[in-house]
Amino acid sequence: MRKTLRRSCDACAKSKLSCDLRSPQCSRCIKRKTACVYANQPLTSPPLQSTAVATQSSPNNAEDATVMHLTSSMTNVRSPGNQSFDPFDSYPRTRLPRAHVQRLIQHFLSNIAFQYYPLDLNAASNPFVVSWWPLALADPALFHVSLQTASLDIDLRAQKGFKSSEILMADSVSLVRHRIENPVLASRDETMDSVVTLAAIEFGKGNTSIGTMHIDGVKRMVQMRGGMRQLKLTSPLTARMVSWVSMIVMQSPQFSTQEDSGVGLGIAPIPQWRDADPDLRDLGLSRLDGLNLDPAISDILFRLRSLFHNPERNNLTSTDLHDLTCFVLHRLLSWSPQQVYAHIPQAQMVSAGIRHAVALYLLINHGPTYFSHAHLQYELILELKASIGHSLDFLCLSHPTLALWLLSVGLVASNGTPDYHWFVNQARIVAKSEDIHTWEDMLGRLKEILWYPKLQTEHFFHHRWEEILAITAHDQPSRQ
Repeated sequence: MRKTLRRSCDACAKSKLSCDLRSPQCSRCIKRKTACVYANQPLTSPPLQSTAVATQSSPNNAEDATVMHLTSSMTNVRSPGNQSFDPFDSYPRTRLPRAHVQRLIQHFLSNIAFQYYPLDLNAASNPFVVSWWPLALADPALFHVSLQTASLDIDLRAQKGFKSSEILMADSVSLVRHRIENPVLASRDETMDSVVTLAAIEFGKGNTSIGTMHIDGVKRMVQMRGGMRQLKLTSPLTARMVSWVSMIVMQSPQFSTQEDSGVGLGIAPIPQWRDADPDLRDLGLSRLDGLNLDPAISDILFRLRSLFHNPERNNLTSTDLHDLTCFVLHRLLSWSPQQVYAHIPQAQMVSAGIRHAVALYLLINHGPTYFSHAHLQYELILELKASIGHSLDFLCLSHPTLALWLLSVGLVASNGTPDYHWFVNQARIVAKSEDIHTWEDMLGRLKEILWYPKLQTEHFFHHRWEEILAITAHDQPSRQ
């Protein structure tokens, strides 16, 4: 007979802390670099059997089967829910039945964590599994907010009402309010994570005034922590989520950026950004000569080209790309034209078009993280369309490759929107005038402006252009 039913490791049990039961070491022991010894073997399923084991645990429960189906359909990674959840473990109390809470925990760990941060599909390193969840287990407010995200996701798909989600929301708000009223807890990571998540939920429901109130609150918390730069040094996940979500939901930057040299308290550039060569002559961008681009826009474009066209040399990780995208988007969205170029309206319009297209390209390449950026993306599409509309004739005569790149970004970004066909028609006209007949021809043009070698991104552009080229080829005989 076992001496104890305890499943926590010895270190967590001794500290009276929750253990996530990860094998061979729990996250707390990994963080503390200590030995991780279990009194009993954790409930960890083999990687290839995790889904099957979870399904067999309740074969007659239709709700469990639905949750497991949703989990397996949303992500192709193995579920960490079975290894991070332990029925003997303790977690904050809720007003929901224990069995339902367990399902929400599993859904968060196997689904929501990877929806929020698809840049890392490894359960052993995804920050919402290894960093966020241990905090949630020890904090009632963040625990309720985390369950709320899982509950909303399940309820939206089941279409059977939001009773559980409403209970969790009411309790989440109450618990967060108590944390904010406590000076010691008001600016902790758990509080900031909870508030920015509540903001995203409220914006998702259309409650923009409440969501804005939450964003204003979390901005004050960042100030209490010494600014975004200091927050990033101590709490990188919180800093990344706050800066990104606040920008996406408000559709404008809520924090400043540091100077390229690293001066300032705002969002910092990645080290590779500082080392990137923004010199036009060294990048072979002679096709952009004579455009009189706004210096701020040209600097961003040329630095990105230097980084993207040599990603292996620059050693860009998925985290680097996320931080780079966040930093550059904050710069682009806060851009205002320099007055010295006010007398050159064409230059201003082209600079604005490049600004909108680069922002969209970064969003396409990056993909959704934490919260959908669909609203921001559509606003940028409308602005890009207006910019191209005012400068397309000029660009087709003097810089057709840039025109093709701008239209290509618009094509991919606007797919599924009412503006898609406008971009299709304009792209067909320019492609025909430039004698573009194959995707290889088009890809060569795109690489001359800005291109990051990512298979998924290339697939998006390839698919859109194959459709256009097929239509163009079909129309050609009728004109002969």
